[in-house]
Amino acid sequence: MSIATEQPLAIGKCHCGALRRAARRMSQFYDGKLAPVGLRSTQFSMLALLQQLEEVSVNELARHIGLDRTTAGKNLRPLERDGLIAIGPSATDGRSRVIALTPEGAARLLAAAPLWREAQRQFEASNGPGTVATLRETLAKLSIGA
Repeated sequence: MSIATEQPLAIGKCHCGALRRAARRMSQFYDGKLAPVGLRSTQFSMLALLQQLEEVSVNELARHIGLDRTTAGKNLRPLERDGLIAIGPSATDGRSRVIALTPEGAARLLAAAPLWREAQRQFEASNGPGTVATLRETLAKLSIGA
């Protein structure tokens, strides 16, 4: 039996596809706003999280941002290369490596913050504060599977 003889696929109603398209549009929007300071939205998020956590392991950072350790490590390399973060041994566990924001990273984050706030403001103005709040709440509650 071929797929053509079965019920047609409603690919236009694919939940995964809709979320991925929305995520790409959102990333492009924020990346464009942050471009003047040379950061992408993912990098900005990591720097902001590192500012809050001060010093964190790669595994812990990966958990906070919802990535696996390998992907988080890959995303950290350009930040380390550009001197925005430092990765070194933990003071309490020599087997563990920790990440910390450098002074240059803190300065870049400070320069990026008004651009990020403007992106936040524009997105909310375009969609309404209630819709944006509901969207965040809905996304936080999404469940996958049984």
